[in-house]
Amino acid sequence: MERKDFLRSLGAGAAFALTFPCLQGCSKDQVDGNIEEVPTGVDFTVDLTSQEGQPLSTNGGFILKNLVVVARNLQGEYVAASQVCSHESYDQVRFVNQDGGIFYCDVHGSRFGQDGTPLNQVDSKPARALKVFNTELDGSILRIFE
Repeated sequence: MERKDFLRSLGAGAAFALTFPCLQGCSKDQVDGNIEEVPTGVDFTVDLTSQEGQPLSTNGGFILKNLVVVARNLQGEYVAASQVCSHESYDQVRFVNQDGGIFYCDVHGSRFGQDGTPLNQVDSKPARALKVFNTELDGSILRIFE
């Protein structure tokens, strides 16, 4: 191999070695969430007077428990849905105070009504409903169940 060919191959290899990690780290596909299974057999309670239940004392507040988003909607009613998005199964669904209160996944921008109905389609895949759970209030104990 001639010297100039050697230097050219060395330069290309060095450039690749320096830029490849950045390309991987800068990928828009990297998210902070985890891929999870949609929760099943859900049946738990939250004491609304406890520190855990404190965020539910105001309209628009929410908590995350057992891969479920439990929220007090803007009308003061309790709603609960899967924290695992139906789009690509990331555990990033939250309750946000937009459009009267919706469930939102910031990984790809999926939006869902409080009944789990998809409000948008983020790619060519058909939008699927978000799993919603029942809520029942007994005094200061909120039960979330299927």
